[in-house]
Amino acid sequence: MHELDKDPLPKGELALKITAMPRDGNSFGDIFGGWLVSQMDIAGSSTAARLARGRVATVAIDRMGFMVPVPIGAQLAFHAHVLEIGRSSVKMLVEVWSEDLAHDESRKVTEAIFVFVAIDDRGRTRIIPS
Repeated sequence: MHELDKDPLPKGELALKITAMPRDGNSFGDIFGGWLVSQMDIAGSSTAARLARGRVATVAIDRMGFMVPVPIGAQLAFHAHVLEIGRSSVKMLVEVWSEDLAHDESRKVTEAIFVFVAIDDRGRTRIIPS
């Protein structure tokens, strides 16, 4: 059993939902992994910015693995689950699920742990308000 198969349901809140378009894929009809990572970063940073009450920057991505190829046209749901809020950072798990609308099923595509740091208008680290 693959490690990502252990979770039957998404963790965290729905942070982004998007359909993979032809410009997001390769000539084989699957989406680019880099495009998927960028969407995960958008989903995670929007959640982190809300928690930090302002601007955040991505400082680390850890533990990423793709389970299955994702076809162009797939409806993707990005879930963000906060793992830890530090003095100036937010660590969270971002999961991606592909929704099969015809069969009312979802399956996990990938997950990664993202770390975001709260920054001020000059790009310097700031404290996250409690």
